[in-house]
Amino acid sequence: MSSQMIAELLGQNAAMLLLAFVILVAVLMAVRIVPQSEKYVVERFGRLRSVLGPGINLIVPFIDRVRHKISILERQLPTSSQDAITADNVLVQVETSVFYRILEPEKTVYRIRDIDGAIATTVAGIVRSEIGMMELDQVQSNRAQLIERVKESVANAVDDWGVEVTRAEILDVNLDDATRAAMLQQLNAERARRAHVTEAEGKRRAVELAADGELYAAEQQAKAKRILAEAEAFATSAMSEAISRGGLEAAQYQVAMRQVEALTEIGKGEGKQTLVLPANAVEALGDAFRLLRGAPK
Repeated sequence: MSSQMIAELLGQNAAMLLLAFVILVAVLMAVRIVPQSEKYVVERFGRLRSVLGPGINLIVPFIDRVRHKISILERQLPTSSQDAITADNVLVQVETSVFYRILEPEKTVYRIRDIDGAIATTVAGIVRSEIGMMELDQVQSNRAQLIERVKESVANAVDDWGVEVTRAEILDVNLDDATRAAMLQQLNAERARRAHVTEAEGKRRAVELAADGELYAAEQQAKAKRILAEAEAFATSAMSEAISRGGLEAAQYQVAMRQVEALTEIGKGEGKQTLVLPANAVEALGDAFRLLRGAPK
């Protein structure tokens, strides 16, 4: 009896139950929760309708469909190696690595089939082109500048694909054995040349310093002679002035005193038992005493 009642109730409310089920399914299909690290590409009847960002999004059920779920996290391409020839005809093997992320999923989905392969091919061509315009020494010494140029060129090339190249690294530049040996020989020769240049500059600097020292000594000697000459001139001028004021006796007295001083210095010598005096030494002493007393000569 109870089963019959249940069957009757279901028969009467079947339409309502079916409608409720359809509404529940429609709501579930209309609500799309997108993770923070993804974006959803929605199509309507096979055409692009919209791109859903992170969070809760609503679409038209049974009409709109999520066709592509695209991760927007930064990606790294596998390390690749390609041959390149420098401007001075040296064959090098370059290892590169590229990091990128998808900014516009609709472009990535509808404009390119294999985004990783396309970026890897583009990077290889740009690296060959950039290295072909540089010599080997420039490739080795200007690695940062080369990386920046490659990154800029790759970014311009992949702009239509809706991706952003965040990093483009040149990991290594390898040479063959013959080129490596030639570079090593050149490096040793350059080091030897620098050593000779440094030694020559040291010797030249030593000669310059010695010459500067001799020049300084000569200048000091010249200054000393000039000072002595000025002192002698001053003494002569003073004596001339004294003679003009005090008469000839004052000058004779000064000369006599100089003779006495000279005899005194001679007598100070050690180990001298015999003194050789000029013939007028005694007269000089007498003249000095007479001039000191004011007696006439």
